[in-house]
Formats: sequence, structure tokens, C-alpha cells
Amino acid sequence: MSIIDFDPFKIIKAALRHGGEFADIYVEESINASIVCEERRIEKVVTGRDRGAGIRVISNLKTYYAYTNETTEAGLLELASVVAKGVASKGRGPDIGPVSKHVAPGFKILKPPSKTALSAKAAIVKRANEAAWAVDKRVQQVKVVYGDGSKAYAVVNSLGEWVEEERTGVVFICQVVAKDGSVVQTGHEPVGGAAGLEMLDETPPEAAAETAAKRAVRMLGARRAPGGMMPVVLGSEAGGTMIHEAVGHGLESDLALANLSVYSGKLGQAVAAPIITVLDDATIPFKRGSFFFDDEGAPGQRSVLVENGVLKSYMYDRLGAMKAGAASTGNGRRESYQHRPIPRMTNTIIAPGKDDPASIISSLDSGLFVKKMGGGQVNTVNGDFVFEVTEGYMIEKGKLGEPVRGATLTGNGPEILMKIDMVGTDLGFGIGTCGKDGQGVPVSDAQPTLRIPEITVGGAG
Repeated sequence: MSIIDFDPFKIIKAALRHGGEFADIYVEESINASIVCEERRIEKVVTGRDRGAGIRVISNLKTYYAYTNETTEAGLLELASVVAKGVASKGRGPDIGPVSKHVAPGFKILKPPSKTALSAKAAIVKRANEAAWAVDKRVQQVKVVYGDGSKAYAVVNSLGEWVEEERTGVVFICQVVAKDGSVVQTGHEPVGGAAGLEMLDETPPEAAAETAAKRAVRMLGARRAPGGMMPVVLGSEAGGTMIHEAVGHGLESDLALANLSVYSGKLGQAVAAPIITVLDDATIPFKRGSFFFDDEGAPGQRSVLVENGVLKSYMYDRLGAMKAGAASTGNGRRESYQHRPIPRMTNTIIAPGKDDPASIISSLDSGLFVKKMGGGQVNTVNGDFVFEVTEGYMIEKGKLGEPVRGATLTGNGPEILMKIDMVGTDLGFGIGTCGKDGQGVPVSDAQPTLRIPEITVGGAG
């Protein structure tokens, strides 16, 4: 059953009555729940339902947008009138194109969160909490966060395109703080995807909690990481923080077209080593950044951004595509109907290569192995970045040696991509919620094991 119970083209025509090249309406119904456990007890339980719509007009490559939770035809006509009055151009907008309607099948959800009792979700959180505390007496704090969301949405535009899709997602995060004397370390482990609660059957919450707790405890006995220039191997388990932050954001079309990216104006140029291929792929089933249609109604795609080191494409939403004279790559995303769509990553990946992961480690007489990356910062204009290493080990004569803590990686995205000289056959995924322009969307990122011959490591000396 469609969530649109009015004539959307009547609304679009009203939005275009004072001019504009393009208009669309986005309608959304959502159900969500979140549970937070801290201090050995459930601290917060939030559930909600929402329904609303946003109307957009693009005129002279500028966006005019307004939203409402009054989704009757009368309410939407009033909203369309507000948007239309703001449009700078005058005259009549385009005629509505031939109508084509597509309803996405959605990923198969075996255990829909919306049909699962809140008490059952709370029990999952409690199990994880107990498992983390049981790992070691040096565990001092445990925070477990569970969240789920289900939404149905529809997008209809002035080209006559009408798409509908239902999405479901679950995210589960455990964060543990361990302390031994004056040394304090944190372990963090997230699990999530475009799936139902069956996801936590495949990756039990207790396992994620134990992984986080053991990581924190393990790092208590680690010495301070040495500092200086050295070879670094990024393991596939490290998560794709580097590809997401140091590369991905700079390839989003709004930044690239505004000359706010180190990759601006470099289409067709070499921006990485020939062994590097970068993808953005919304079509991978059940991944956190996956979907059938983006939030503008464009089909989710597998986009080749960098191929064998050469920059092939940016990630375009509809507005960016109009500015560049290109086609949307299905990267128009928004947090909800209260936000306009902007170009965002989905599942961003450095493609696997040809090197055996074990041989990458054994190729070094000394260096740093990064098993898990933490947060970081990047300047998209020049590509400079700094990232935390939350779990690292020294490489000693081609083998993993003692654990080290407190390391950071500092460098420049394009320079590091040019330096990478070994790419593993493996692939490890990480998940997150990407924040940009005041709105967050679910994403994942992935990379194989990578060897960087030289990078600045911040540490003890």
C-alpha cells in the first residue's frame, strides 16, 4: 500500500507555478527505537513514530526547500505555495513528464524490529552489558547502545518519476573503559546493517561486547607507540576510516564542484597508485549504507570513483549532476523529510588487490600494524588528516609483536594513496553514521590489508 494518498503531481505543479527547472516531493513514515545501558542499568529508552513530507524546487541551480508533518493534500498545497513564493525565477515551470512508478522490493527482513517487543530488545542490551563486565575486573565502565529504525518513503518528481521503498536497519554498539593504575584505555565495537534482528543472531551481542572489553583490557598492558616516520600496515579489520574521511568526502560533488576538495578538477588524472581502485556501492545486500533508491529516487548504484589510480567520477546527487552536466550516481541522501538531500557516501570501498595479507606483514622487518582505527579529522581542501589508532602492534622481523597504544597516523590523503604499494585480497567492513551539514546518514566503509611504506606515526618520541 502506498504511503501517498493524494495526487503528488498536483503538489508539484503548485510548487512550480512561479518557475523553476525541477521539483520533487519526499514523503516518509518512520518507526524507531533506541535503548542505552550505562552504570549497569538501562538509562534511556526512546521510541517514536513520525510522518512528514518535504517539497523542493531547483531553480537556477539553487534549492528551495520546506517540510511539514501535515501531509494532507491541503497542507501540502499550502507548503508548495510557500516554496513557490521563494523561487527567484518567474514564469511557469516545466510540464510533468511521462509517469513511471517503481516500488523497490527491499531487503528481506526475517525479524522486523517493529514487530519485536521492547522488552526483548532490552534483554539483548542487558546480555551484552553483563558479558562486557565479566571479561576482566579492570573493566570500569560499559555503555551499550541499541537502535533500530524502519521507514517507508516515496519520492515523486516533475520528470514523472515515482519511486517507493521500505528500509529497515539495526545498529548495536558497545563501548568499554578499562583502567589499571593511571592507564585508561577504551574499546569500541559496533555492529549494524540494513537488516532486522536476525543480524544479532549472526553476530551475538555478547561477542561484540567481549571484543570491545578485551580490546580495552589488552591495550592496558601495551607500551606507548614509538613516533616518527615508519612503514605501516593497515589491517582489513581496521575499518575504512581512512577511505571514508581522507578520500570519500573529497569525492562528494558539492565539495568537489565548489573547489573545496583536494580532488577538485582532477577527473581523468592519477590520484592514487595504479593498484588502487575506490568504489561507492549502495547495492551490496544488507550493508548499512545500502538501498535500492536514494532519497531523490535515483537507483542505488555501484560507482567506480577511482580506477587503477585514475579519478573517474565524483559522487553526484541530482543538483550536483545538474551543475556538472552529469548523471546522478544515486548518492542523494537525507537524514529525514526535515532535511534537503545532499551528496553522501553509501558503502565506500578500496577494492581488494592481489597480495596475500600475511605476506604483507611478513614483507616488513619493522613497522606498525594497525588492527583498529579510531576517530580522526581531515581537511578536505588540502587532504591533510590525522587518525587515532585504538589497537596497534609493532611488526618485528615480519611478525606481529607487542601491542602499542597512543599511536596516531598523520598524512595527506592523495599522497598516501600514491604511496600504497601492497593491497591484500581480503576485505573488512566498518560501520558508522556520517555527519555532514547537520544531518547524519548510515554508512559503511571497507578496505583490504594495505601497506604504506612510509607515514608519520605520532607516539612517544
